[in-house]
Amino acid sequence: MITVRDISKSYDSLKVLSDVNLDINKGEVVSIVGPSGAGKTTLLQIIGTLDRPDTGTVKYDGEDVLAMKDSRLAKFRNRNIGFVFQFHQLLPEFTVLENVAMPALIGGTARSEAFARARKLIDYLHLSDRSDHRPMELSGGERQRAAVARALVNNPRVVLADEPSGSLDTKNRNELHRLFFDLRRDMGHTFVIVTHDESLAADCDRVIHMRDGYITTIQNNLK
Repeated sequence: MITVRDISKSYDSLKVLSDVNLDINKGEVVSIVGPSGAGKTTLLQIIGTLDRPDTGTVKYDGEDVLAMKDSRLAKFRNRNIGFVFQFHQLLPEFTVLENVAMPALIGGTARSEAFARARKLIDYLHLSDRSDHRPMELSGGERQRAAVARALVNNPRVVLADEPSGSLDTKNRNELHRLFFDLRRDMGHTFVIVTHDESLAADCDRVIHMRDGYITTIQNNLK
């Protein structure tokens, strides 16, 4: 599904990624782990087309997305990639329903359809009684579930998550982890997750270990 080849990235004289090669299969839940400064987030941003490498290619089902012009790439990203961040990044002035619907509205979906999709996901994630609340009125776990719903509203091919449970307590962290696997089971989504959480990594199909800008090992957890 996603093919990453010969990706290198530097910021001034700092080499962040060096000749990274990786394949992500449809329906996988893959974690990327490693110490701070290993290049995990940079790799995730390049896979998600939020950043461009100095060299190399990223292909989705054989299509070189980094060869697209910026306007086309923005449309591709909106329709095909969902993002979940450590600190949810919900817009504080909007309700949960409005936040979840936002990517669909940005993508040109009719308002009625965008809100219908958002309500369906909010219900699936057990947030229906919070749909008219603003982010500051939610718990940390509720905010992250709302962020997951927002990531899914355009039914993307892949969801990229950067330390999604890093700011949560143990209970909410465990619930969020279970949610990722429930979504894969129920909706077939592919997940690529940057994490320091060893328990989450152990549950993933594969673990990509990184250090100093390189992939050092790929651990297969499938029995």
